[in-house]
Amino acid sequence: MQSLDVISVNVWQILFSLANLLLLFILIKKLLFKPVKNVLDKRQETLDESYKAAAEANAEAQKNREELESKLAGANERADEIIRTATDNAKFRGEKIIEEAQERADGIIRVAQTEAELERKKAADSIKHEIVEVSSALSEKMLEREINTEDHRALIDSFIEDIGDGNE
Repeated sequence: MQSLDVISVNVWQILFSLANLLLLFILIKKLLFKPVKNVLDKRQETLDESYKAAAEANAEAQKNREELESKLAGANERADEIIRTATDNAKFRGEKIIEEAQERADGIIRVAQTEAELERKKAADSIKHEIVEVSSALSEKMLEREINTEDHRALIDSFIEDIGDGNE
């Protein structure tokens, strides 16, 4: 019956093993489980804070993006307005310059026409004077000094003026 000793159940030993297991479980729970749980909780808090900070940063970036887009749209509108204003000013100045140039050209043309008219009159007077001189010389030769020179010139001047008034 030796085999029965080997199979025998020792209640004290079972109770001692259970007490050891319970004590080991409590020690592991106190010494290992709580610190590991604390580390995991701290890591979870850190992750939550990181996610929260990322969400806040994303919201801030979105807000900044919207502000930038609105500012950019405003800047584009302002740039268009500046371009329109500059274009209008350039057109106005160009028209003013053209107008001034036209006025100057008209003035130059008027002066040139006046000078040409004066030159034409001077030339006509010169021609009349030369005709009087030539006529006078011819008349003197032909009449051989029967009419005095002053009377003859007055007669020729009046004749030339009548011709000049008829041409104009």
